[in-house]
Amino acid sequence: MLTLTENATLVIKSITGVEGAPDGAGVRISQENPADPALAVTTTESPQPGDQVVEEAGARVFLEQNAANALDDKILDAAVDDKGGVEFLLVPQSGTSNGTAPTP
Repeated sequence: MLTLTENATLVIKSITGVEGAPDGAGVRISQENPADPALAVTTTESPQPGDQVVEEAGARVFLEQNAANALDDKILDAAVDDKGGVEFLLVPQSGTSNGTAPTP
C-alpha cells in the first residue's frame, strides 16, 4: 500500500485543510489508462466509490483503482518550491539506489 513521508503528510494537510474545506477532504490520485504511466492529482472533498483511502496523521489520499495498483509499492513524498508550487515525488518502498528510504 502507498505510504506517505512526513513532508507529504504536511503538504497534503496544508492544501486540504484550508479554511472552508470540508472535514475529510483529501488529495485524489487517478490513472486514466493503466498502460499510460501518467497520473492526475487533484484535491477533492471525499473519495469516489471504489477509491482506496490512505490516511496518515490527518492527511488523506484517495487512490482510484488503477492508481492504487500502480502505487501499491511506492512512497509519496512532497515539497513546496520557492513560489509555493507543490511537487509530488514517488519512490519505491524498497528505498533508493543506495538502499535507504528518502529522508522526510
